[in-house]
Amino acid sequence: MTDAAESSSPDRTIRVSAAVITDRAGRLLLVRKAGTTAFMQPGGKPESGESAAATLIRELAEEIGVRVTEDDLTSLGEFAAPAANEPGFRVIADVFRVDIGAQQPVTDAEIEAHRWVDATDSVDIEIAPLAAAYFLPTV
Repeated sequence: MTDAAESSSPDRTIRVSAAVITDRAGRLLLVRKAGTTAFMQPGGKPESGESAAATLIRELAEEIGVRVTEDDLTSLGEFAAPAANEPGFRVIADVFRVDIGAQQPVTDAEIEAHRWVDATDSVDIEIAPLAAAYFLPTV
């Protein structure tokens, strides 16, 4: 049995930066990493000394081939949820709304698939807790 202090200890958390990217229809862009089942927001873990915004800019270029600058990011704050791919961990995400203009995402690096989704898709695919709880558009 774990107590509340143990389950929220820093060594059981994963810090990430995550993007909220929507299309003209209001659907949210989600990605799925190779070897996993859950679709989640694009983004990832910071490298040493990297800011949350710099992490997201780098990850978007690596994962989906989208090039943005800090001017394209709007901070939405910090959000927490159970980690999708690491049982027993919580993800703490610095989340940014990202304007990608006319760019089209292309899967790359460890990303196996991407989809534009809304709440109706949640019955057909597994969606990571962070995206499902806070950012999945309703219809």
